[in-house]
Amino acid sequence: MDFINPALAFISIFLGLIGWISPRYVMESVDLKAGSTSMGASEIRAASGAMFVGLGVGAVLIGSPTAFAMMGAGWLCAGMGRATSLIFDGQTQKKWVFMLVEVAVGGVLVAGNWPT
Repeated sequence: MDFINPALAFISIFLGLIGWISPRYVMESVDLKAGSTSMGASEIRAASGAMFVGLGVGAVLIGSPTAFAMMGAGWLCAGMGRATSLIFDGQTQKKWVFMLVEVAVGGVLVAGNWPT
């Protein structure tokens, strides 16, 4: 996990930066439309952007297995939300891919850093 933990943290940071800095790009990628206010972009910057940057940066700075496991829990919860959408909102190939990535990243981090 000495290589995997920081690699996944930097992936989290990189993807989070995209959402934080370029919310409209992310909105287009996930079929969201801007409304009459800037609330949509704000939500992407927060939930799909800065939060994932914070998870990655926090895990790297703290550096403990527990910190990386918590980052994994965040990714697993994103996958859980995506799975809920697959059940209640309909299925698309893109949703399946996103969910599988979220569960894979989260699962590796939680399983690889679980306290023994």
